[in-house]
Amino acid sequence: MLTRENHSTKQEEGGLIRELSRLMAGDFCNRQQSDADPKDYAHIRIFFRPLPWDFFAGIGFYSEQVYDYDLWNPYRQGIHRLVDKGDRVYIENYSLKEAENYAGSGHNRDILLTIPPDGIERRYNCSMVFVKEDGMFRGSVEPGNKCFVHRKGVKTYLVSQVELTETTWISWDRGMDLTTGEHIWGSAKGPLKFKKRTSFAEELPLL
Repeated sequence: MLTRENHSTKQEEGGLIRELSRLMAGDFCNRQQSDADPKDYAHIRIFFRPLPWDFFAGIGFYSEQVYDYDLWNPYRQGIHRLVDKGDRVYIENYSLKEAENYAGSGHNRDILLTIPPDGIERRYNCSMVFVKEDGMFRGSVEPGNKCFVHRKGVKTYLVSQVELTETTWISWDRGMDLTTGEHIWGSAKGPLKFKKRTSFAEELPLL
C-alpha cells in the first residue's frame, strides 16, 4: 500500500499523470456543437470529478455523462484509476455496482464522497491508453478489440478515441459488430466536442 511517506516520491515520478489528471478534472459541455446541429448532437455534459487519494491510494476519478436538461439522471457513470506506464498513462475503467445511488456525484461532491471503494467492478480489456502528442493528450481503448458492450441485442466491441487539451475534450465512442465490424451504435457523423466549463483541478490530491 502506498503511504503518505512515499507520496512525494510518487509525485515526482508521475509527471504525465499529474498533467493528464489536471486537464481531465472538470465539467465539460458540447453546447456550441449542439446549438449548431441539434438534430445530430444533443446537449450533453461530462463530469470528471477527482476521488479522494485513499480511494485507490492514487489518482482516480468519478465520471458521469448526462443530458443538460436532466442533471440528476446520468446515462453513463464510471470510476477510473490512472496508472503510470512511463511514456503513457493507462486509465483502468470500473463500473459501479449500485450506480443509481451516486447519480449527481459529478456536480455534488458530497454524494461522491459516499462511494465505497468496494462498490466497483473492473471492466477488463477496457482500459484507455493516453499518450502526449503535439501538445495534447490522445487516448484510445487498449488493443485487442476485447472491450465488449451489448447494445441493440448485439455483442459489440468498443472503439473509443479521445483528444484532450487545456480547454477541450473531444471523444468518439462507437460499437462495432464482433463478426462483421459493422458500426452498430454511437455517432456515425463524428466526435462529440466539449469545452471545459469548470475545472476541478484543485480537488486533485497530488496537486
